[in-house]
Amino acid sequence: MMRRSLALLLSLALAFPAHAVDLPDLGDVGTSDLSPAEERRIGEEIIREIRWKDAAYLDDAEVEEYVNRLGKRLAAVSNNPLQSFDFFVVKDATLNAFALPGGYIGVHSGLILASESESELASVLGHEIAHVTQRHIAQIVGKQSQAGILMLASLLVAVLAARSNTDASMAAVAAGQAGAIQSQLGYSRDFEREADRAGLQTLESAGFDVRGMPSFFERLQRSSRLYENNAPAYLRSHPLTTERIADMENRAASLRYRQVPDSADFRYVRAKLRSQTAQPAEVLKTFEDLFARSPKDEAVRYGLIRAQMRAGRLDDAEAGLKALRSSTEPSAFIETLAAELSMARRDAGAAVKTLDAAARRFPANQSLRYALADAQIIAGRAADAVVGVRQGLQTRAEDIRLWQLLSRANAQLGKLTARHRAQAEVYALQGSYPAAVEQLELARKAGDGDFYDLSAVDARLRELKIRVREERRERGLER
Repeated sequence: MMRRSLALLLSLALAFPAHAVDLPDLGDVGTSDLSPAEERRIGEEIIREIRWKDAAYLDDAEVEEYVNRLGKRLAAVSNNPLQSFDFFVVKDATLNAFALPGGYIGVHSGLILASESESELASVLGHEIAHVTQRHIAQIVGKQSQAGILMLASLLVAVLAARSNTDASMAAVAAGQAGAIQSQLGYSRDFEREADRAGLQTLESAGFDVRGMPSFFERLQRSSRLYENNAPAYLRSHPLTTERIADMENRAASLRYRQVPDSADFRYVRAKLRSQTAQPAEVLKTFEDLFARSPKDEAVRYGLIRAQMRAGRLDDAEAGLKALRSSTEPSAFIETLAAELSMARRDAGAAVKTLDAAARRFPANQSLRYALADAQIIAGRAADAVVGVRQGLQTRAEDIRLWQLLSRANAQLGKLTARHRAQAEVYALQGSYPAAVEQLELARKAGDGDFYDLSAVDARLRELKIRVREERRERGLER
């Protein structure tokens, strides 16, 4: 199996103990490229590791929703609009973004902060989308070369080694990535040129300023000269040449000029991320200086309010929020900020009122609904939270945040069968099928479920027990 091959390769080529790496079972790779289904399965395994075991994953529903909205706007006009995509953010100050198998695209918070316009950020996402739609990862792995397998193995180890801070783990990751990139450099440049061209077309079709792509990459190249041998991570994984930049500039010049203003959401996301980058006093000083220079910039004021809240200056934040609301267009970001301020003052009831009104005003905003359900639970209104969460699950059945909220709400209501059933779905979505089975067995024993509840529990229990047996067979623990 591919899993054993990867572990052996890593143990020999990277001097990294195979037993220390819990690689997902990738199945067998034949002489052809990986199929889309195989790619998606690999990506699902990796993203589970990132979301549930990597402390660097940014668990911020607002930021993730924005990045997904931007990414899916681009994906919808890419050369494969039917490809499924999921975007997520990693808490890392380095400038990097990366495409995983199956349409999972990660963006470092540092890259968002380094983007001087929304079109620049969109250009990077468009480039990564092109790597997926052009099936570059599948082509590399499908070659069955040691370098191709090593590249995928290094990607997996990089994710899994994040659980450990040992020097050996980090050395193994660095060695694997460096070796894979070095051996694939010529091939990668072909892929990079193809991703540039497809990404530029996607950028133009989505209505962004196509000059954002060459300008961002040119600035990256200029800044890389200051790094000497420690170039930004994006340049190490995406080899950049003068030829590529010139090609992007020429192609952008041939397209229609379009001046595109940044969305308010882009500016709020950058301000929110910036407000979390350092100690409270330092962040507060930064935003006070910015506000002194740009008092009419709503994103700067938004960031200042967040900085004041972190520093415990709630009265100042309250005054700033009042001014912000009166001077700018309504925004889900501002209303969520207002609710957070109410929560900081231990007034969950006011937070519920704010979020309920905001959810009605911005019905497509999912992060508002998470915040509303959370505030309702804290305010002792768990029954209201259950109603809203169940409504959301009708169209978002695999939304783990909704299942977590449903479990919490039912726990507060003392509904044990419903609580354990919801928690089972949380574990199932995390890939922890034995834990999910245990929760469903607890649901059966709770004694407060009716016939329909228990029938649903039994049906789901049968499904998950099959998944557990399949997992054990894949690991060679069961025939």
